[in-house]
Amino acid sequence: PALRRLSHYLLAHYQKGTRPVRDWRTTTNVAIDLMVYAILSVDEKNQVLTTYIWYRQHWTDEFLTWDPARFDNLTQISLPVESIWVPDILINEFVDVGKSPHVPYVYVGHHGEVQNLKPIQVMTACSLDIYNFPFDVQNCSLTFTSWLHHIRDINLSLWRQPELVKFDRSVFMNQGEWELLYVLSRFQEFSVKSSDSYAEMKFYVVIRRRPLFYTVSLLLPSIFLMVMDIVGFYLPPNSGERVSFKITLLLGYSVFLIIVSDTLPATAVGTPLIGIYFVVCMALLVISLTETILIVCLVHKQDLQPHVPDWVKRLLLERAAVLLCIRDRKTFSRSRTQSSDISRQVENNDSTARLNHYGCEDPRERERAGGARPAPAFAAQAEGTAPVTHGVLREIAAIRQLLEKREEFRDAAREWLQVGYVLDVLLFRAYLAAVLAYSVTLGTLWSVWRDA
Repeated sequence: PALRRLSHYLLAHYQKGTRPVRDWRTTTNVAIDLMVYAILSVDEKNQVLTTYIWYRQHWTDEFLTWDPARFDNLTQISLPVESIWVPDILINEFVDVGKSPHVPYVYVGHHGEVQNLKPIQVMTACSLDIYNFPFDVQNCSLTFTSWLHHIRDINLSLWRQPELVKFDRSVFMNQGEWELLYVLSRFQEFSVKSSDSYAEMKFYVVIRRRPLFYTVSLLLPSIFLMVMDIVGFYLPPNSGERVSFKITLLLGYSVFLIIVSDTLPATAVGTPLIGIYFVVCMALLVISLTETILIVCLVHKQDLQPHVPDWVKRLLLERAAVLLCIRDRKTFSRSRTQSSDISRQVENNDSTARLNHYGCEDPRERERAGGARPAPAFAAQAEGTAPVTHGVLREIAAIRQLLEKREEFRDAAREWLQVGYVLDVLLFRAYLAAVLAYSVTLGTLWSVWRDA
């Protein structure tokens, strides 16, 4: 009966359409507070943040007071929210109503203190910075203000101390993708085109993404593929397997990018750093494949290539080989000198053999015989077999010319193979330096962002 009498006493002549002050010059002070319960979703494409908060309002209604002694010492009562005056405080960043449960009552104290506590699903616009995805930290604001009343009618204040609001994670569900760092609060006044000032209370919800899932599913596979690309340089360039290995890596990385394309946030504002990282890694794989194709073409065109030009020998086989610590310069010069001596010795032996065949006698045997001339019968026999001997000598000369040409082709191929090995090592070290410089640049950018 006391609750019924008190409710009838308070609402019998109450007018909810008027701001509840006895003097119109009195400002209604509304204290607000919020606690973040959950981060439901972060839509990078549409720049929308969906949160679930516990929102509290507190103000004084001068027409909702009573003497507790008259009503069985009642000091608090719950009244329907539709029956009393409620301040028109909204969130400026609202983009959708959301699915918030309806709380039909408010608590009223005997001095007129009204407490309006309700959970709200907030869908707000937020400028999301995805440059450092998945190591990004987002700062989204929730601006509470009266949509109609200026600061002389409704003023805003903070219910609790800012330090208590900042690190209050007592009700936050900490099992999702996002982690709540802190909630900053700030009061400010603003005016539009020299009109009356309005009071607003800003809450900055600072959240951080947990990067473990994206590190395991995006960064580590990409790093493994790049490491395998570097290891592929140790395959011999003349084997032909390196080209197929590099093409397989490039195809695997393309399939990997197709799979992770839905995971990367897509916005029209900017591109995340990890997207640039993937594009540069793909470019490095293409450069690596191009270098491999160049070396293989240089090594395998053996029968059609001339000898290595002298400037190439001086530049790669002598200077570059010494600078890269591949092989000593004297070894290359010694090998070329030995090959020229061998060819000169073969030519001398062939000329001597040709004279002996045409003379049909050995000079040493001739000296032992004391310079005696052969018998007439032997001379006649030699004259009879001369055409056969000439035919055999022509066949042997053709075989010798074919072998010399084949040996010449082998020498040219061997020289080009040495040039290919030196050039391959040179390009590999340049590629490795580019990969290291790229890694250091990414690490520096990430460190600068962390410090900022």
